[in-house]
Amino acid sequence: MYNESIERSINMKNIIIDMTVRNHPGVMSHIAGLFSRRNVSIDEIICRRCGDDVSLMRLLVPSNDRVSTIVKQLEDHYDVISCEHNVTDRETMFDEACIR
Repeated sequence: MYNESIERSINMKNIIIDMTVRNHPGVMSHIAGLFSRRNVSIDEIICRRCGDDVSLMRLLVPSNDRVSTIVKQLEDHYDVISCEHNVTDRETMFDEACIR
């Protein structure tokens, strides 16, 4: 297992998933459930409300073959209004600009 974590940190990239979602209790749980059922870790979550009924959610997840399936399911999810994803070399989304 140690070798796998070293390989991941050297060779694998991360995916940032940006979503606009309906803001009501349970949305975060439903979205996190899509990842947990496929054994994909969510490394970071940033979420903020942008009005009474809408929130912006950003997830950082490790890149693997299951993420594309999850993204397709997110795009079809009732509470997800829009969903975009990008591959990144970034290891974190929490830089000084995000924390302020």
